[in-house]
Amino acid sequence: MNKNRTYNNQPATQFTPGDRKIKGKNMKTNNTRKAGFTLVEIMIVVAIIGLLAAIAIPNFVKARTKAQQNACIANLHQIEGSIAQFALEQKKQDTDTVALTDVAPYMKGGVMPSCPANGTYATTTVSTSPTCTVSGHTI
Repeated sequence: MNKNRTYNNQPATQFTPGDRKIKGKNMKTNNTRKAGFTLVEIMIVVAIIGLLAAIAIPNFVKARTKAQQNACIANLHQIEGSIAQFALEQKKQDTDTVALTDVAPYMKGGVMPSCPANGTYATTTVSTSPTCTVSGHTI
């Protein structure tokens, strides 16, 4: 074989990527890419947001329940203090019965607080702590 031999075969037509002729018409190829997100990218973002929501929502519910429980216990302590003040001023014994209407004037503004979890408060005697009907709301 002769390595010095050169071939001068010219292409039949010249090809340029940006310009093509088809039956006498110039046809330009689109080299620009439009900015935007693909469907797969959007689906990945939605999946990540859904995963974060699935983790966060139960924690928010648990935090709200705990806050309601703490507010109710604070209300029970306030009622207990007003029962003590009522018993002291009215010279009541530990075994005497007491109603919420008896201690309402000793509450701030004369208004009994309500349970944030829609429970109801009850009292029996001066020596016993007030109770709430919602489970877990105890002093």
